[in-house]
Amino acid sequence: MYRIKLKTALLLLLPLAALLMALRPAPPDAWGFFGHRKINRQAVFTLPPEMMVFFKKNIDYLTEHAVDPDMRRYASKHEAPRHFLDLDRYGAPPFENLPRNWPDALMQYFQYYYVNERGDTLRLVTEPITERADSVSFNQRLIKGASTGSNRVGVGRKEFRRFFNQNILPLYYEDGAWEVPCDSIASLLGGARLNCRTMFVVDTFSQHGVLPYNLEQMLKRLTDAFVAKDAKRILRHSADIGHYIGDAHVPLHTSANYNGQLTGQDGLHAFWESRLPELYADEKYDFWVGQAELIANPKDYFWNIVLTSNSLVDSVIGIERSLRSQFPPDRQLCNEYRNNVFVKTQCEDFAAAYHDRMGGMVEARMQASIISVGSAWYTAWVLAGQPDLSRLGEEAVALPDSTDLELRKAVQDGRQLGRPHD
Repeated sequence: MYRIKLKTALLLLLPLAALLMALRPAPPDAWGFFGHRKINRQAVFTLPPEMMVFFKKNIDYLTEHAVDPDMRRYASKHEAPRHFLDLDRYGAPPFENLPRNWPDALMQYFQYYYVNERGDTLRLVTEPITERADSVSFNQRLIKGASTGSNRVGVGRKEFRRFFNQNILPLYYEDGAWEVPCDSIASLLGGARLNCRTMFVVDTFSQHGVLPYNLEQMLKRLTDAFVAKDAKRILRHSADIGHYIGDAHVPLHTSANYNGQLTGQDGLHAFWESRLPELYADEKYDFWVGQAELIANPKDYFWNIVLTSNSLVDSVIGIERSLRSQFPPDRQLCNEYRNNVFVKTQCEDFAAAYHDRMGGMVEARMQASIISVGSAWYTAWVLAGQPDLSRLGEEAVALPDSTDLELRKAVQDGRQLGRPHD
């Protein structure tokens, strides 16, 4: 009898605990929780009737779970890079040094090392791997030890990709050292005498962001969910890709100066993405953006979003820096009462000046986010063969599931893993 009562009590307390977690203050991230929820919610109204029958029914789920990827940044070190791409690390527009193909980008910017039988550590240095290159050149370079000299070996690009896909790419999400069998690299290099005792690979790419590559992967996952007619996966992946597309439309998500920290403008991130939408979105912005459209070439489409965002970075930074010189410090940051506490945030006059000088940029990027999210959902549905969504059962989305509780607990107990937004 005691066990039955205890179990019943736990079942009654679970929704209450989940509700209390859900009511905790949200961490300030890209577009703010307000912006991401608004984008996903409005994207539902861009869909055709054949999709609306399912998405409108679950609009509350898509709205609330628009922020799940930001919560996962407290639970997984692999999450943060999916939200940004530091394009300025790769030269100047159109950033031709950065392959648009995901494996090629990893192949080029990973670093390859081996330890020979004498204990010397050497690096196999690759030349830039461009889309047009037929071969890849490896050059041995001493990192630590007594060996001298170098040995350049040419490898066919197709052979290198095959080696990479078989031996290195599967290690991507593993923790610890990424070790590769010595005989596999020796075979790739045509039996070159490496005297290899241990080979390992270091990821020097992901820390600078993988946003457009992640969008392609998310579109495929959503398409697969539509093919399987798996309602829960459709909703989860739809909410997630909506978040990442929203991030891609934010200029500061394409720059290493993501918070103005490199130019003495700390706090710029939340100013542009959170403060301005919260002040003006509901009263001044028009979110009726038309109908979702089929994306003919997803790779180009996602890259164009990121490149367009990057073209706005100078304005986002420069206009705010100029206004700082025109407003005294006590008119830039003011105390505001929120959630029963006073917080420092941008003064409304300062925010209004910044908003006006940008000439509608924030509204335009939010509008573009909404139509892009709807178009991604629509494209995945079309690629899946336009399955009948009206036959999918009612989803129990009102109550949190175990994943919701785990994410909220990670936010409550932990800290962001990887680079923060702010």
